[in-house]
Amino acid sequence: MGVESAQPTPAATAEQAQDLIDAARYDELEDVVALFSAGVPLDSADSQGRTALHMASANGHLAVVEYLIQNGANVNSTNLEKNTPLHWACLNGHTEVIKALICAGAIVSALNRYVKI
Repeated sequence: MGVESAQPTPAATAEQAQDLIDAARYDELEDVVALFSAGVPLDSADSQGRTALHMASANGHLAVVEYLIQNGANVNSTNLEKNTPLHWACLNGHTEVIKALICAGAIVSALNRYVKI
């Protein structure tokens, strides 16, 4: 299982995908649940490749992160810059989110496009 790029999901409209991403970003778990229940895929991505898990991780919303993981969100999805949800959780110091992502199989050695080796 490698790092996979998130692709916009045709099953969800761009507006529905953005609603899901925004709900995760602003810690609106009930809206995340409702959108998923309405058929919006959890790995829907915006034009920059960001998913709901990216946004919840970046903002430290542990309950949303746990819900997304439990319902099959890809913990190793990458945005256009090859950042994973784990990158964003680490960047912002969200320790509990970091633990949840690693326990769910996040690849700790994944590199973004800015790392030169």
